[in-house]
Amino acid sequence: MAEESKNSAMEVEIEKKKCTEIEKANENVNNYRGWRAMPYVIGNETFEKLGAVGTLANLLIYLTTVFHLDNVTAATFILVFSGTCNIGTLVGAFLSDTFFGRYKTLGFATCTTFLGLLAVLLTAAIPMLHPPACGDSSTCKSPTPGQLTFLFSVFGFMVIGASGIRPCNFAFGADQFDPKTASGRRGIDSFLNWYFFTYTFAQMVSLTIIVYIQSEVSWAIGFAVTAILMLMACIVYFMGSKIYVKVKATGSPFTSVAQVIVASIRKRKLKPPHEKPLFNYIPPNTINSKLAYTEQFRFLDKAAVLTPEDQINPDRSAANPWTLCSMQQVEEVKLLLRVLPVWVSAMLFLIPIAQIHTYAIFQALQSDRRILGTIDFKIPAATYIVFEMLGLTIFIPIYDRIAVPLLRKITKKESGITILQRIGVGIFLTTVSMLVSGVVEERRRTIALTKPTLGTEPRRGEVSSMSGLWLIPQLAIVGIAEGCGSIGQVEFFYKQFPENMRSIGVSLFFCGLAASSYLSTFFIRVVHRMTENAVDGNWLPQDLNKGRLDYFYYLITGLETLNFLYFLVVSKWYKYKETDQGTNQVLNGVEQV
Repeated sequence: MAEESKNSAMEVEIEKKKCTEIEKANENVNNYRGWRAMPYVIGNETFEKLGAVGTLANLLIYLTTVFHLDNVTAATFILVFSGTCNIGTLVGAFLSDTFFGRYKTLGFATCTTFLGLLAVLLTAAIPMLHPPACGDSSTCKSPTPGQLTFLFSVFGFMVIGASGIRPCNFAFGADQFDPKTASGRRGIDSFLNWYFFTYTFAQMVSLTIIVYIQSEVSWAIGFAVTAILMLMACIVYFMGSKIYVKVKATGSPFTSVAQVIVASIRKRKLKPPHEKPLFNYIPPNTINSKLAYTEQFRFLDKAAVLTPEDQINPDRSAANPWTLCSMQQVEEVKLLLRVLPVWVSAMLFLIPIAQIHTYAIFQALQSDRRILGTIDFKIPAATYIVFEMLGLTIFIPIYDRIAVPLLRKITKKESGITILQRIGVGIFLTTVSMLVSGVVEERRRTIALTKPTLGTEPRRGEVSSMSGLWLIPQLAIVGIAEGCGSIGQVEFFYKQFPENMRSIGVSLFFCGLAASSYLSTFFIRVVHRMTENAVDGNWLPQDLNKGRLDYFYYLITGLETLNFLYFLVVSKWYKYKETDQGTNQVLNGVEQV
């Protein structure tokens, strides 16, 4: 009797536990606020981008004019800083998914970025934190070690902030919609459009109004504006705390990846599992969709081969997951391996964009920046990047409303073209943009050397009489390339990664930006050193009129041509993620393939 009473009590306890779990699940479903949360999510995103981009957009000019760094050093600093911010997103995504969740990570990162922008304001407002102005002297005083140390520590705060914001803000916004309903899925797709529109809008405002305030009015006032905007981002974000869906961290997704690798190594001596039963166990609470079996990377299948030494728990899970993994785990690792070759090509695609954001500004400084060449108002050099944003902004609605429906009729595909085809178009356009950049720079330099100039740009050289508007084509092409390649990459990584790794998948895009920044730095340094004592002179001197920046652009054109050919091969080999529709038979946790 005592034993029966004990069993009854255990059954009652189990039933109570199930009811509690059901109640929690229903509560989570009812908490999806969708568009009601968007004013806070998008408002935070807008103010954050206005503050951060408003500071970074003109940073190159700030370092060369206020801190008196030379072109190569300033460009190298910008690229390294940008690369570190982007590579840090992998750490931020891991900490978010494993320990803190996206809500806490975003809140902490937003506040940290505000502190960083506040410190940048101090470097401009306090004279002892930057070198004295050059005045009429052609020789400018370099920054002291103390000033550089404070500057670098300031950007350390911004690296921490960017590492948490960039991989989480899009995923956090998507969390507010219920992916199980049609309206929720439409909301996620619409939010993706708003996300990129907000980012582009913030960049355009930053590259026009904020850059003008910084360059023409006061650096201190300009940085004060960006700091206030970042403070607004913090306020708006926490105002929506009561209505947000706050997805909790689910543990490290890398553990499962490591288990597959270890198990496949331990079973490496087994014969290929052609017709052997493969173990498959799907956890009841997993958010990942069941993946179909694929033939690629079959050596990993050995991790799922059930041997006499392997034991299975009563719930059909593996007793030792480091020696026996499910085919679901194996297929998830295969997904990651298939993505990597595409990521390499996508990373190389971003190199021309990194170069445009640095040397195109230097081109503008030594071009005629007067509007139509007739009035005294000059377009700030950093503002020329806005033409890239205009290219992107104009292209997106044309692509979505005109190109996609037309392509849908031709290809019979819902999206018009595949994601990889869209990325491929972006890679091709970056190649074209570098070729155009070389032609335009060759023309700018020739005019500067053969025709009357418009004066001298301090610490650089003569200003070419070629209108800076000739820089618009290369910038617009890059903008269209981003509309294809960059947006295509985010969509690709988000859709092709397992559901529990989507934040990490989005961070992979930013890791590509980081790698492209580091590679761009490497190319600049190598070219600068190899051509420093060349017969034709240094390709990348302080004065572009004495260099051959056009040759540098042609060099990148050749690199992107090779990358495009490589991408065509990878695209043909790549197999898209497919979910299993029940075609494979599963018996007692063992899948017959």
